[in-house]
Amino acid sequence: MRKIIVGISGATGVQIGYRVLQALAGVEDVQTHLVVSEGAKVIFGRETDLSIKQVEALADVTYDNRDLAAPISSGSYRTDGMIVAPCSMKSLSAMVNSYDDDLLVRAADVCMKEGRRVVLVPREMPLNRSHCRNLLQAAEDGYSIVPPMLTFYNGCETTQHQVDHVVGKVLMQFGIDYDRFVPWQG
Repeated sequence: MRKIIVGISGATGVQIGYRVLQALAGVEDVQTHLVVSEGAKVIFGRETDLSIKQVEALADVTYDNRDLAAPISSGSYRTDGMIVAPCSMKSLSAMVNSYDDDLLVRAADVCMKEGRRVVLVPREMPLNRSHCRNLLQAAEDGYSIVPPMLTFYNGCETTQHQVDHVVGKVLMQFGIDYDRFVPWQG
């Protein structure tokens, strides 16, 4: 059984994290561990009709973001890595500086120190210089950066199709196929 941590931070685009959870819920050999930041809870209320209970219902295990004693806060608790979707610039900054003030950032830090994959889906536009520096530092530190860029080569005409594309690219980082992802055919 693969264990994947899903972190949803307080940036616009919390629907991406929700859709990652939906996609992983359909994968038999994956157990999801969810951490939702306080900021993300506010954004869910502003951008969606979803309750946090609906979001948490998709995960196998959920954690309070303030619980720094949770199993995923330790490297001895084995996971296959983490997805942070969306990843706010605040969380990104904390991650690249190992400022483990909450469970979401601590879990990412633990995954990195243990050599596990961490995929970040950064949400901000435009990017300022410090955002770019932090993204460069994250890439140099070994984080996988998968920004939710628009795509057109595969016929993505709706927001839902665009999100499906991003979710497919994120799951590819873990070798997981997503049936709604339309790859480049050449």
